[in-house]
Amino acid sequence: MNNKYLKYVSSVVVAMVILGLVFMAGAYAGSKNRINVANINSVDLSPFWKEWSILTEKYVSSKPIPNDQERIWGAMQGLASSMGDPYTVFFPPKESKIFESDIAGNFEGVGMEIALKDQILTVVAPLKGSPAEKAGIKVGDKIVKINATSTIDMSTDNAVSFIRGKKGTIVTLNVFREGIKAPFDVKITRDTIDLPTIDTELRKDGVFVIKLYSFSANSPDLFRNALRQFYESGSQKLILDLRSNPGGYLEASVDMASWFLPSGKIVVTEDFGKNGDDKIYRSRGYNVFSNLHFIILVDGGSASASEILAGALQEHGIVKLVGTKTFGKGSVQELVPITSDTSLKVTVARWLTPKGNSISEGGLKPDYEVKISQTDIDKKIDPQMNKALELLKNY
Repeated sequence: MNNKYLKYVSSVVVAMVILGLVFMAGAYAGSKNRINVANINSVDLSPFWKEWSILTEKYVSSKPIPNDQERIWGAMQGLASSMGDPYTVFFPPKESKIFESDIAGNFEGVGMEIALKDQILTVVAPLKGSPAEKAGIKVGDKIVKINATSTIDMSTDNAVSFIRGKKGTIVTLNVFREGIKAPFDVKITRDTIDLPTIDTELRKDGVFVIKLYSFSANSPDLFRNALRQFYESGSQKLILDLRSNPGGYLEASVDMASWFLPSGKIVVTEDFGKNGDDKIYRSRGYNVFSNLHFIILVDGGSASASEILAGALQEHGIVKLVGTKTFGKGSVQELVPITSDTSLKVTVARWLTPKGNSISEGGLKPDYEVKISQTDIDKKIDPQMNKALELLKNY
């Protein structure tokens, strides 16, 4: 990594279970080493060494006992876990290699993103056409077990290692879903994941719809082409569907917001707290549309870069949001090399909307809250889209 730190808008730990990458946002934060060694002279480490000694002398198991180095890795994992942040994780050699291969782009798995929400392993969103979606996995499903292994106290990264696997193999998830009394099993056959990015449609009623599935590296170009289609259609009514979009590259969200905002307007602020100065990301001022009537659809699967884009345009009065409250993933992680084969993913900042609201604290609240019931799903009715169309008819 040339001692660089990988920064993401985090797509809620990419358990794309591809498990990848794409939603890991951001950019390299630069090669300057910013690690500060903590002053621990006042900390009493004797209890740690006493525990070490007792385990060495007395512990008995039928399984292989970890060697000294493996125990050090375990202690370091515990240290990261003690921060109480599900996105701050230490990776021992094996896990570090897996994680780095994910962000490099391994695309075999089940095709969904997971995160800890209220300390419960939760599905942020299955990808369109993915094995997870085809198997019936829904936004908001709570994963109780993975192949009979309980997910209690399991980190998202450990869950990723359990869920991911070779094409053609099967993983069984025991899930709890709101509205269903008891958890049930879902068997998913892993496959190669084809990442969807964008779909467009000019409806007969003159409304142009853009469905954006992720904020990938090439999504700004695809979004620009979609907006060109919108402009050439002659329509002034636009719906951007960000439902079940778990996010992605920060730069993509800033670029997309710039099509609708004057130059210099704040898109998002990176708040480093006591660790440094805030960094403000501003519109590049493409701002090519006038007399635009614009709705964005959001739900509990809209996270990270989706929330940055939707939040910026909502607070600047460009759009109205329709749907349900977004996921609330607004923290920034850096991947820091610890040794040549281990790494630490650590939360270093949080994202604030233009008005200074923390995305992580409750997500975005839609201007028009519209829920989708199981009956709606069974009847293939989309009340959120219908509400957006109803609002646009009044223009």
